[in-house]
Amino acid sequence: MNVQWTSSTQIIRNGRHKRIDADEPVPKCPRLSESSGDVGYLASSPGSPVWAAPFSGTPTHQGPSRICQFLLIPIADRDGVHSAFNIHTGEEYVCKVFSMAQYQEKIRAYSVLPAHRNISRMQDIILGERCAYVFLERDYGDLHMFVKGCRRLGEQQASRLFYQAACAVAHCHQAGIVLGDLKLRKFVFTDEKRTHLKLESLEDCRMLDGDDDSMSDKHGCPAYVSPEILNSSGSYSGKQADVWSLGVMLYTLLVGRYPFHDADPSTLFSKIRRGQYCLPDSLSPKAKCLVHSLLRKDPWERLTAAEILLHPWFQSTQETGNTEQEVGPADQTVPTFHLEEDDSLFC
Repeated sequence: MNVQWTSSTQIIRNGRHKRIDADEPVPKCPRLSESSGDVGYLASSPGSPVWAAPFSGTPTHQGPSRICQFLLIPIADRDGVHSAFNIHTGEEYVCKVFSMAQYQEKIRAYSVLPAHRNISRMQDIILGERCAYVFLERDYGDLHMFVKGCRRLGEQQASRLFYQAACAVAHCHQAGIVLGDLKLRKFVFTDEKRTHLKLESLEDCRMLDGDDDSMSDKHGCPAYVSPEILNSSGSYSGKQADVWSLGVMLYTLLVGRYPFHDADPSTLFSKIRRGQYCLPDSLSPKAKCLVHSLLRKDPWERLTAAEILLHPWFQSTQETGNTEQEVGPADQTVPTFHLEEDDSLFC
């Protein structure tokens, strides 16, 4: 997407440009600026060599701020992300703030990826003097926080949830986009009942040139990183690394903890390299089969994202009358998990 900008802030909506004043802070509101606090739970592993801290392009002032007709309120535990309220219409959005130098690269994938019901879409872009404000559809919290507040999921609920996540990833892979750094936080709910999931954004993805998905960069959440990324000094398949991350997500939904965890990063990575994990006997054979088909040390032995959607586990867990199984949709609900140790290591 090509956008022009000047020293004044611009708003881009439906192809129209509007000049307005630059970023405009508003008085702090104690009630709105309070953070819910979630220190140390499912956080990242600070010392990890594969951890890449997310870019934070938030304005210099703290608390609520005003840009154009939008009131922005930082969202706790989501760096660089704000709730955005249109003060004229009352509509709500999610706003991501990027530096002017980075924003075009961050939103480039939206120009080539066909719309999909399990992937959030941009609504507006406002360009300031220092930052670009990208407005996305409103959400009702991310999967990370939802799962954190639950215990382990039943298979029917987990299948409806996971199917939506896999749909989003398969759609991106088909369009030549590798997501990278896939994790529970990347998926958000679009309804109050928490029945429909969407991939939150495409800002960290990689666009492929042709069919070659070889990659060499190493970043992401330690709990989700694949063995080949840790073992290889060269390139690896970006798509198959995404599938491993999906496997970690599925295991977590079904079991209530990550398959590989340890407070010490080097020990964690040793466990991931070995690829050994345990599944409870209470899981159905089909659920175990799907997990095993994703968490395989050899990336070429894993299912592709598109093949995941054909797995019989989804068929066996469908509710009566709910047979939606296409590569773009499927309303779903979500699970639960509770960690009793190594809380600081998770993303």
